[in-house]
Amino acid sequence: MTDSADIALEDSAIAAADSGAPTDIAGGGAPDETAGIALAGFAYAMWGVMPLYWRLLSSVGPFELTAHRILWCAIFVAIVAAARGRISHLLAIIRAPRIIATLALTSVLITCNWTIYIYCIATHQLVEASLGYYINPLISIALGVFLFGEHMSRLRLAAVLLAGVAVAIKAVQLGHFPWIAPCLALSFGFYGYFRKLTPVDSLDGLTVETWILLPVTLGLVGFWAASGTGAFPSPDLGKDGLLMFGGPLTALPLAMFAAGARRMRLSTLGFLQYLSPSITLLLATFGFGEKFTRIDALAFGIVWLALVIVALEGRFVSSPAFRGGGTAERWRG
Repeated sequence: MTDSADIALEDSAIAAADSGAPTDIAGGGAPDETAGIALAGFAYAMWGVMPLYWRLLSSVGPFELTAHRILWCAIFVAIVAAARGRISHLLAIIRAPRIIATLALTSVLITCNWTIYIYCIATHQLVEASLGYYINPLISIALGVFLFGEHMSRLRLAAVLLAGVAVAIKAVQLGHFPWIAPCLALSFGFYGYFRKLTPVDSLDGLTVETWILLPVTLGLVGFWAASGTGAFPSPDLGKDGLLMFGGPLTALPLAMFAAGARRMRLSTLGFLQYLSPSITLLLATFGFGEKFTRIDALAFGIVWLALVIVALEGRFVSSPAFRGGGTAERWRG
């Protein structure tokens, strides 16, 4: 996503979107839909165009760029946490073994996701990256079945199978397994599920995740700087500034997304989630000149059909003809 892969809340928003109920605001007041749509929409738009920013740092390797992103994000969110008066709350989270173990796992998952995404930008494979984020909601449905034993209606089963067909079509086109799209979808899908099992809010979770990785990233950046093999510090102050600003750029869309989600119906948020990969796809094909072949069009068309099936399921789920296994529960995640 897009760097919607950056943020855990998207999967929970997708899951809750089935209810069509508004989210609470300070005790359950009526949501301010206009403000919510503006905030969340701007967050998704930022994630969609973020490849433009990372391409400014194309001389930095994907892994090193991810390390800098985590380092400066950890420093930025620590400052924000202090300003919000959340330090004591964060320390309580760190002292909870089960929560900190889960956040350690999610920190590894999001690091893998970020690294693969930046690799896609560096190697001009954003079309496949956007396919991965379109597939992500369907992967989340499958994870709900296999990890949590949730029931799946026949419509959703058909949607998941269509996603598999799209990946198979890409495999035929490439002559090998198209690992980028499934890896992006799976890493973010697992990230979202484990984050939903963790009772912390989005910014607190991101803060602890980056703090967990801070010793490693600080050590790596320090080693690269001392050995003269790293990108930071450099004689180019603009480049150093871009690396440092990657931290706030990671956290700010999350803050806007979280604020928007509290002010709008989650059913609306469920549709907005596709804004980010759509922008990225347009950017890749028209901005970066990546090829969009007929096979790509067929694969994306199949995935879009699957997503339409999931979106429309609520209209048919009450019909016995569309129930699977005698029960047609709606996916909650």
